[in-house]
Amino acid sequence: MKVAFIDLTAQHNSIKPEIDQAVNSVLSSGSFIGGEAVKTFEKDFSDLSGVTECVGLGNATDGLFLALKALGIGKGDEVITPAWSWISSAEVITLVGATPVFADVDPELFSITPKEIKSKLTANTKAVIVVHLYGQMVEVGPIKELCDRKNIYLIEDCSQAHLSEDNGINAGSIGDCGVFSFYPTKNLGAYGDAGAVVTNNIEFATKLRRLANHGGLNKDEHLFEGTNSRLDTLQAAILNVKLRHLAMWTKKRIVNAQLYKDNLKNVKSISLPIVRQNTVHTFHLFVIRAQQRDKLKSFLEVNGVDTLIHYPLALPFEPAYGYLNHSEVDFPISASLQKSVLSLPVHPELSEMQIYYVCNLIRTFYGE
Repeated sequence: MKVAFIDLTAQHNSIKPEIDQAVNSVLSSGSFIGGEAVKTFEKDFSDLSGVTECVGLGNATDGLFLALKALGIGKGDEVITPAWSWISSAEVITLVGATPVFADVDPELFSITPKEIKSKLTANTKAVIVVHLYGQMVEVGPIKELCDRKNIYLIEDCSQAHLSEDNGINAGSIGDCGVFSFYPTKNLGAYGDAGAVVTNNIEFATKLRRLANHGGLNKDEHLFEGTNSRLDTLQAAILNVKLRHLAMWTKKRIVNAQLYKDNLKNVKSISLPIVRQNTVHTFHLFVIRAQQRDKLKSFLEVNGVDTLIHYPLALPFEPAYGYLNHSEVDFPISASLQKSVLSLPVHPELSEMQIYYVCNLIRTFYGE
């Protein structure tokens, strides 16, 4: 049996008539920058996120970068971010001229903690970028309280957390802003690069929108130097269609995750994802910790199951950050994770039979 890590073709086929209609509407309009499709998406996504403002952008990395720019972060400043994450949450710090300060993560939840953030604070700390990893939000309330006490900004990287919640709080709604990715493989994915920043601060949103549009809101208006990072009209039209299906797809991911947990709970050689109480974990990824991880990965591949490793290296150990001279002793949890994590397919197009097949293979591999 073949089990793909993700099946975007199947997803597209399930909504093809709606997508075709949306794309044809844009093509017929002759309006390819901005327009009603972008306005509709920004309004609907801000409502979904429980905030007042949404700024559509070219991608989430631009969103993080422009958020730091809009907050005035630059040379001489430090920004704390998790050692265990995709590189976007760190590289944007360097790109604005600030210094990334890595913090280790919780060994069970894989996310940054208030305690680790507190240990990294200095007089130069100006912001914290938290990452709601794999679909589960960090314990954002205490982090927000800490940031408020220290008068530092809080940016939520929500690239893997569409519809995720923590104690009834929507991802992206508690910090100074939240940044979302709509990369095709995300829970809400476009048909190319796309992203957005959400916030309750209209002045911040206006500055961000200007930064993303050459420094102005209107043609030939340049109040300051900016860049070009606009949400493409075609992508917005596609996202408008997919947004209508997101809740259903999310429920299916949660069901799939529970099937894995029910069928693998007695396998002692792996650790399953933990869901904190009073949270909604939307399972962008279903990540286990596995003994003999590489051998298990190869065994599953030989038997038709695609898996991935998120991530092969913790950020402090990437060549890009060699100049910081970190060692595994500095980040023991992240160093351990890179040797044991394995992401199993969890996308909503999976069948129960496919999940049972994967679970049976894992039990067979470990003889359990």
